[in-house]
Amino acid sequence: MGDSVQWRTMEINLLAFETSSSRCGVALLTRRAGSTAIAVREHEGAQEHAERMLPMAHELLEAAGLAPGDLDAVAFGQGPGGFTGLRVACGVAQGVAMGLDLPVVPVVSHLAVAQATHALPGQVVLVALDARMEEVYLAAYRRLPAPQVPAAGPSEAAGWETLHAPLLIAAGEVCAWAAHHLPAGARVVAAGDAWTVYAAQMPLPEGWQHSDEARPSARALARLAELALDQGMSVAPEMAAPLYVRDKVAFTTAERERGEGGNPRARAQVPEAPALRLAPMRPADLDQVAALEAQVQAFPWTRGNFSDALLSGYASCVAWRGDALCGFCLLMMAPDVSHLLVIAVQRDLQRQGVGTALMEWCEAQSRAAGVEGVLLEVRPSNPGAVAFYEHHGYLRIGVRKDYYPAGKGTREDAWVMQKPLKDTKA
Repeated sequence: MGDSVQWRTMEINLLAFETSSSRCGVALLTRRAGSTAIAVREHEGAQEHAERMLPMAHELLEAAGLAPGDLDAVAFGQGPGGFTGLRVACGVAQGVAMGLDLPVVPVVSHLAVAQATHALPGQVVLVALDARMEEVYLAAYRRLPAPQVPAAGPSEAAGWETLHAPLLIAAGEVCAWAAHHLPAGARVVAAGDAWTVYAAQMPLPEGWQHSDEARPSARALARLAELALDQGMSVAPEMAAPLYVRDKVAFTTAERERGEGGNPRARAQVPEAPALRLAPMRPADLDQVAALEAQVQAFPWTRGNFSDALLSGYASCVAWRGDALCGFCLLMMAPDVSHLLVIAVQRDLQRQGVGTALMEWCEAQSRAAGVEGVLLEVRPSNPGAVAFYEHHGYLRIGVRKDYYPAGKGTREDAWVMQKPLKDTKA
């Protein structure tokens, strides 16, 4: 709370970069005596983000009579969106922040769209952004009566409840997804450009409102970043990262012939992959397990750590397809809750059901042990992992200060997430 009060009572100069779509936007937010002003420069042209951003930022600072050294923080739209645009905004934000020793505030693009709709408390905003190839980046938020203090995350700090973190979905499946996942009787506002781009595949259900907010704006992003700073929510520049929902957009001819990259006619011809096989982790697996861990983690467990875990009797699982190691997890049982210590999936096999199979294994083991829930820690700077856990029903319940190493002698907090297993007693 001390950090939050400090941010609220101090002046703020914040620069925000938004390039997740074809629109390149830069906003300068200034706060003086509790009054906030936002100045914006925008340019339309997806191939010109890198050359336009810093000149526009310089114009804004000059018009406000400020120098780069007067800035207090930098924000950027972390996506999901166009790969090149996300990398440009993140890279520029990191460069400015590192050069000036400033904190960085990543903002999810969908939340910026929801913020701009001015939805009323209780309303649900379903944001659908065009992902090309007849696919949509989809997320859902519910407007809260007032910003939550203290907040569990950036969305709550801005007065939003995240009903579903961004995911990639076929345009023709959006309405069916909404009918299954949104609260019954919800007052829904449809926002984002996909509702217009794919109007035939995504007819607006009866009773829904339509918002003209089509794409994230630097103005909304800057406002969300200010609210996050008021709650002391930021990351070190080296921990900032784009939010990628689609793994890749460029495919080889061979990959497209196999049905990858959005070729539905080829998909029908793809031979089935070997079935996923789950088995207990054995000492003979440890070399491969440690190698996979080193590939996907910046600060990995060692082979010795895994060996010690097996000797301690922790529940373990490895996922195989044929002779190929796909992923693994380790689970420690406590009297009332199980603790997911580590989980990893091969990068080129992510979003193919391996992680879900491992999570379901953890929950099955926990139910069999009679515990009330599964608990885990995650880096706030890893939005992909946070979104994965939220998708599987895990909620943020706390923070462990300085839990993770973050490089250069620094530490990063951990978000504690837990999923209650409601049917345990039954």
